[in-house]
This record gives sequence, C-alpha cells and structure tokens, in this order.
Amino acid sequence: MAASQHPETEDRPLNTDRIVVLGTTGAGKTTLAAEIARVLDMPHFELDYYRFRPNWVETPNDEFRESVREALRGDRWVADGNYGLARDVIWPRATLLVWLDFPIYVVMWRLFWRTIGRGVFRKKLWHGNREKLWWHFVTRDSLFLWALKTHWFRRRQIPSQLARPEHGHLELVHLRSPKATRAWLRGLAG
Repeated sequence: MAASQHPETEDRPLNTDRIVVLGTTGAGKTTLAAEIARVLDMPHFELDYYRFRPNWVETPNDEFRESVREALRGDRWVADGNYGLARDVIWPRATLLVWLDFPIYVVMWRLFWRTIGRGVFRKKLWHGNREKLWWHFVTRDSLFLWALKTHWFRRRQIPSQLARPEHGHLELVHLRSPKATRAWLRGLAG
C-alpha cells in the first residue's frame, strides 16, 4: 500500500489544518512540507531553524521548545522535523502526520545528493549556517551515520507513539515511496 490512514478516517477528507511531516534525515521532509504549504497556502515552519543558531550552536532545549510552541500557535500550518524533544508541544496541536517512510537506499541516495548540492554550492541554511562536505564523509557528525542510526528506530517509534491515547486524534498519511508521495501531493492539490 502506498499511503495509509487510520481505518476510521479513510472515508472522510483529511484534516489538513496543522500538518507535521516526519521521516529519516534526507527523506525530503522540508521539500515536501514547503510544497504542502504552497499548495494549501499556509505557513511552513522548518523546525531545524529553531534548533540551530549561527555556527551550528544548538538552541537550549527549553528555549527551543518555547520557540516551537510560539511558532505553531496559529490555526493553520505545516511543520517538518522529528524532534522528540518537542513532540509533546507539536503533536497535541497537529491534526495530520505525513510520514515519509522510504527504504534506506532511497533516503541515502537523496541525502547524498542533498549533501553534495549544499556543500558544492555552499547553500546558506538557517542563520547563515552552511554544511561542510567533509563533516558528512569523515566525522562522527555525519548525517549519513545519523540516518543509518535513526532509520529503523523511527520505523518502530512512530507506530508505537501513534498507539498512545494522547495521539489518538492524529490522522496519518504513511508514504512509502517518492512515487506515492508525488501522487498524494497531486491529490492534495486537487
């Protein structure tokens, strides 16, 4: 199955008021969230923006959580990121989770090209940060290592989190391939 929802929501339209896009690093969360925001004409919040200050300094946890709470106080938005640290701030307000659950080879391929593009073209990210190619190929801070470390964990974690009573209000779109993602987005654009 390319996309799935909770059985009780399959016969009615999805509540797209407040959407969180989840997935392994490099799967395409930010790209998809930006496109959803464009299609639905709503604000897009990239959670990495709130987590990383200039020079890749992490925002202190309490400040990060408060910044996210403030950013997502509106009635309509789409956010992307997996921050378990702020899940209790984000998920209670969300109405829909879109989970990019692609095979690891797809994720790694996408992450490789994203990393090369950002490194070669020195793309500015949040607060003027830029990725350095060597970080990802020769250090323990490699996003490739992070993707390998978290991919299977996330596959276990997301379903177990969704099974919790406090997340029963959330609808889920579980996308398992880029093709399914494109088809779902076309349907969303109507």
